[in-house]
Amino acid sequence: MAATAPSTQDNDRTCLDTLQLQRLEDDFRTWFETSTRREVRLSRQRIYLIFLLIRYTGAKLNEVLNLNPYKDFDPTRHIIRFSGGNAGEKATSREVRIPESMSDTIAALLADPPLRQALNNSLAIDPGFVRRKFYERTKAIGLPPRQGGPEMIRKARAVELLLDRMPLPAVQAFLGHSNPTLTSSYVSFSEEELAQVTRYHVEREFSRKTSACNVFFGKIGAIRKGDIQAIIEIATVSGMTIQSIITHGSLQQLDLAIGRLVRAEVKAPWVVLSREEPRCTAENRFCGLIERISTGTINSEFSLRLEDGTELCAIVGSGGSALLGLQEGDRVWAIFSCYAVILHVD
Repeated sequence: MAATAPSTQDNDRTCLDTLQLQRLEDDFRTWFETSTRREVRLSRQRIYLIFLLIRYTGAKLNEVLNLNPYKDFDPTRHIIRFSGGNAGEKATSREVRIPESMSDTIAALLADPPLRQALNNSLAIDPGFVRRKFYERTKAIGLPPRQGGPEMIRKARAVELLLDRMPLPAVQAFLGHSNPTLTSSYVSFSEEELAQVTRYHVEREFSRKTSACNVFFGKIGAIRKGDIQAIIEIATVSGMTIQSIITHGSLQQLDLAIGRLVRAEVKAPWVVLSREEPRCTAENRFCGLIERISTGTINSEFSLRLEDGTELCAIVGSGGSALLGLQEGDRVWAIFSCYAVILHVD
């Protein structure tokens, strides 16, 4: 039986946001846990598992249905392995990192003996039936059914990661795009290095202990040593170049070398804004659009979107903010010295 298409009045293509995704996840879990008949519970448990896999891996429905969950799920590394889809399809084999807490949830579901027997090492089920159940649960929480279809959940996951400032090439690799942009201006990024970027964002997404604003991921492209300090050039995943300066002692302590993956961070108060392209000695100069301004009595916070999609925040004194007269939507230059860039290694 084919999945029932939602009516045209429900044909809203807007992605679910994180809160709506959580509401839908909670509804799926309640729907599964409150079932009393054994065969109904097992059917719902399978659908709930499929939902979780799509929601946290951003995989296509057919990729999830082709999984052997007892072989392709690694609960110790918290990854799902996708083989690349059916024969004749253009899909990329990949390992997708999921949050540790969700890995534990999936492991607990799969450990249920009745489910293991029912699955018989395969999640395969009629895709139309899956879509129909996704539509039903989405409608049950008061949202247009089509917003909760498998394809839209995948899209929502991609948007969620991009809004969380994961670099676009890392999101492309996460979703299994066949040709993600893995090459910067003069360095290339391996799948494992992009996986490190993904791991940072996925776990930070759940802990919320750190912000991804003003954070650049990249590889060291050059090291120029002076008598006391060294200039480090970092080529970011998105193709920009960031310069930092550190002492020789820090260079050795961090074990930095050309090709090493690092995380560069600049504090918001160290970012200077300019309406015009600056003629100055600051090594790092980037152009972007002002997306948001939060004005206070002492200072104002400016949130910029750089040309590569990176979000950069600057905190400017209220006097300087008034002098510039900047508004949301204005094009502006962000400037910071190499001395303002802090390097981190994992």
